Amino acid sequence: MTMTSLTPDASQDSAIDARALTGKRRVAFASFVDENYLPGFLALLRSLALSNPEVCEDFVVLHDDLRPGSIARIRALHPRIVLRRVDAERYDAYKKGDQDNYLVRKAYFILDVFRIRGYDTVITLDTDMVVLGDLSELLSLREGLAAVPQFFYGQHKLNSGLLVIQREYLSDEFCDRLDRCGRAGDYELDKHDQGILNAVLDGDFVRLDARYNFVKRRLSGDLPVPEDTAILHFTGRHKPWQGGEAGYSLAEQRWREFELPDAEFHAAYLAREGALHHDLLVHYGTPHVARTGDVEVARKVAAAHIAAGDYQDAVDLLSSVHIPVDEAWPHEVLGHALMSVSRYEEARAQLLLATAAPNRAATAYARLAQISWVHGDNAQALQHATAGLSVDPTHRPSRLWAQRAAAVPGQEQGAPEDQLAHVAFYMDRQGNAGDKLLPQSVRSAFGPDTTSRRWHSVHAHRLFDEAALRRVNHRRGLVIGGGGLFIPDTMPNGNSAWQWNVPDELLRRVDVPIAVFAVGFNAFDGQSYRAGRFRESLRLLVEQSSFFGLRNHGSIEKVRAMLPARLHDKIRFQPCPTTVTRQLVPGRQDPAGRDDTILINAAYDRAGLRFGHDYGYFLAQMATAVKDLGDLGDVRCVAHSLDDEKIAFDLRREHGISMPVIPMYDFENEEILDVYARTKLVIGMRGHAGMIPFGVGTPIISLISHPKMAYFLNDIERPEWGVSVHDRHLAARLVERSRDLLADHAKTVADVHGRQQELWKVTEANAADLRVLLGD
Repeated sequence: MTMTSLTPDASQDSAIDARALTGKRRVAFASFVDENYLPGFLALLRSLALSNPEVCEDFVVLHDDLRPGSIARIRALHPRIVLRRVDAERYDAYKKGDQDNYLVRKAYFILDVFRIRGYDTVITLDTDMVVLGDLSELLSLREGLAAVPQFFYGQHKLNSGLLVIQREYLSDEFCDRLDRCGRAGDYELDKHDQGILNAVLDGDFVRLDARYNFVKRRLSGDLPVPEDTAILHFTGRHKPWQGGEAGYSLAEQRWREFELPDAEFHAAYLAREGALHHDLLVHYGTPHVARTGDVEVARKVAAAHIAAGDYQDAVDLLSSVHIPVDEAWPHEVLGHALMSVSRYEEARAQLLLATAAPNRAATAYARLAQISWVHGDNAQALQHATAGLSVDPTHRPSRLWAQRAAAVPGQEQGAPEDQLAHVAFYMDRQGNAGDKLLPQSVRSAFGPDTTSRRWHSVHAHRLFDEAALRRVNHRRGLVIGGGGLFIPDTMPNGNSAWQWNVPDELLRRVDVPIAVFAVGFNAFDGQSYRAGRFRESLRLLVEQSSFFGLRNHGSIEKVRAMLPARLHDKIRFQPCPTTVTRQLVPGRQDPAGRDDTILINAAYDRAGLRFGHDYGYFLAQMATAVKDLGDLGDVRCVAHSLDDEKIAFDLRREHGISMPVIPMYDFENEEILDVYARTKLVIGMRGHAGMIPFGVGTPIISLISHPKMAYFLNDIERPEWGVSVHDRHLAARLVERSRDLLADHAKTVADVHGRQQELWKVTEANAADLRVLLGD
């Protein structure tokens, strides 16, 4: 039997591709499991979930021959089990010990963990362990091979029960070293896997505190388990599930806390206070709700589905239980789910029930205001939003909907036959600065007049109904874009499953030319679409469009993968117009001089998808970078949205570093362009914190937490202008690359202009086609 590398399932290929672009670390747990140790492994899984309820990573189960029933029991306790058979024959060639001895062979099999591929960090746990405390320190480790030194042999040897293995050890080269040692027998007969590892490492490992592998032998004489123990390890031949051993009753009592039937375990997890991981909450909560009809748990699971974009699953789950009339919160969550799949009348009924409870009324009224606004009823939307504010004057969503509903639309100045209809996300005051600039920037690509003399605005988030269709069909054409409209969770709807709320039947009846312009596929690493509905809407949109331009080649690849081959050639490259602002904006001139500033932007929407386990690391690295960058210029935070100010707050609180904040969310479009044109360098995490400054000729470095950043840098053939937020040497790389770009600033600016010119050539060529399609 031969065995190559152990890789994640093929179904995860797209996620792996995204991680290759963002540098996001992929973490897994791993254990060798057999029938003898199955009870211990099941207790280990329960203990991991109960002690770390926010943690759910892949769990690689190495096994020789587990029975189907055993596998089913394992899968019932963890939603991300990855099964891998060990290469049993490999270890027959190892020299020492009785090869027929069960414990010897089991120890050898554990070495197969080093043949796992596709992960950056693998944490091994013996099946005779239970997890009692927080593992966040282990999850944040990034370098070396870490373990607890052996209790009886001093600091030179590791105990292999708990290993934190980084990618450089998950390699063919390290596996060859283990193989050579095993075949030659050049190791002490010390639990075999430990012996080989210790012989190869020769003491070169990262020492962890004993609380991460606290061996049972330290508790001889019925000593209590120390409070700070994170992992308790039942070493020795007598395991708790086999009757235990005299003199360790208090330790074994801790193990038996996790010897629970599934129903009790589910209930214990679901009763935990604080945040629960989405995957675990759904995995344990769904059978619990089916078994008990528990409305509160159904609400929690449905809210988790909504947070992940699984709106129909939320509807299905809450619809399966009886919600009492006076239980406001479940009604509000069901209303939220229903409106997200465009079942608006049913949503209204649920939300009106939720308004009866003071603690949920403001949120329910805000959602009712949103539904009314989506349907074009500003008066009703204002009424609902005002009701929300009367319950809670500080309720921000109600205030935002009141402002949006009360806004007076500008008087259109042009005749319909002279106008283009424009579907876009028209940002509110204090909204994302990049999205605020985008509609004007798109219109500039079609000519200097960006006003209503030439343009009829269609808000992407409003329901595209019969009246909207008539208005569009009276125009010369329909432009859709730009920006990341292909994203599932910004104002979700069930009509298209992307940002434009357009039913298929109405899209088919658009009888003017359609131009999709500089739109992006904006899914995050780890984020998914409701594939069926989105694919159908996307295919129809491509079929109906006369021009279909996406803003980067990464989006082109993703979208083509969702389409039949006959439509692939319709997809073309159209850079975001913000990247060519110097050419687009009439009379735009480069600044005579620049401020001695370096602007830093960090984004916090969907923070879990951006940072994973690494936010603390990112913040510490940025603290170092900000201090060192101070030698190169005046470092300031530029906030595209209110949430972007968090980096300034966190640096001050955690590291004592102050950074002035530029509130760009309050700026008008010209102010945004002016600030970016006058600075020396922008280090940005948001897509438009890179594209906008680039477009006005300012050098950039991208903090990559989303694939679109890497897509853009690849398109301009400057991938070195990006650094992953997960980079092991983030601060050093940022400072080094900043220093390189600033050393000869005029040369760097000239390079930006040259790269921009290539994008402008593409835009000009597309503009010629669009003039034929839409007229001048």
